[in-house]
Amino acid sequence: MNTINRVLIVGGTHGNELIGIYLIRKFEMKHHLIAKSSFETVTLLANPRAYEIGKRYVDSDLNRCFRREDLANSSLLSYEAQRAKEIYQTFGSNCRHPTDFVLDLHTTTASVGLTVILASKHPLNLQLASHLTKINPLVKVLYSPIKEKDNCYLDNISECGCTIEVGPVAQNVLDAALFQATEVLVAAILDYLETYNKGNYSQFEETLTFYQLVDKIDYPRNEQREIQAMIHPQLQGRDYEPLNLDDPLFITFDGQVILYPGISTVYPVFINEAAYYEKGVALCLTERRQVKLKTA
Repeated sequence: MNTINRVLIVGGTHGNELIGIYLIRKFEMKHHLIAKSSFETVTLLANPRAYEIGKRYVDSDLNRCFRREDLANSSLLSYEAQRAKEIYQTFGSNCRHPTDFVLDLHTTTASVGLTVILASKHPLNLQLASHLTKINPLVKVLYSPIKEKDNCYLDNISECGCTIEVGPVAQNVLDAALFQATEVLVAAILDYLETYNKGNYSQFEETLTFYQLVDKIDYPRNEQREIQAMIHPQLQGRDYEPLNLDDPLFITFDGQVILYPGISTVYPVFINEAAYYEKGVALCLTERRQVKLKTA
């Protein structure tokens, strides 16, 4: 990619994640905060109906509706399926003015701090992530490898982009510190893309440390799919901290401890995320890795 021409900033992909929604409102009223000379910056409130009712979604999770085969399937008629098609037709790679970079703003009830999620190792994504970790060492980079044809997330509409995930914050709650931290990250990303367009980005190789998603673990359940154990208190809130063989993982309602059976050290994220109960995910497991970067 030689030039970024259009950047899309998205909030409210989930209607009960208020930080992104109110940032979009702010940017719409004060567009100068996100305006750049070398590219167009556009904002989007992705799921307005879900926001109106204060829920994550109306019919189905919008951030699972962007598989290419689903976007082309005229029989999918749920609100979110239709909304995904509208978004793709307006901002996707096949529209008249496609988006070159998507920035999707999310919150989580898990203690992930400031996390930048990459769906691809495009050189621009990696260089940007490296830059963000240099200017703020608290930023963590999570790589969630997905085959392009199976990418169901909103960022599938563009070749480049990232998701900002901040937490912990309760659903339908605004947190001033995380709101401000998210706004700072958005500004840093836009500044970097402006620098990239002007050819002033880093010209030397660097090493980026990131966390790669490798597995997901569900809560222990019975035959009726009812949860039989909770996240162990020693694990709660310890996102990105090492989890080793025989460390406490779950605890049953009568106090029985279930230990982690894995052999290698992993780094759990999205521990006890409220929205993942319905998805059968108690936590995600990552491995800490490094990659040598080259100029985008």
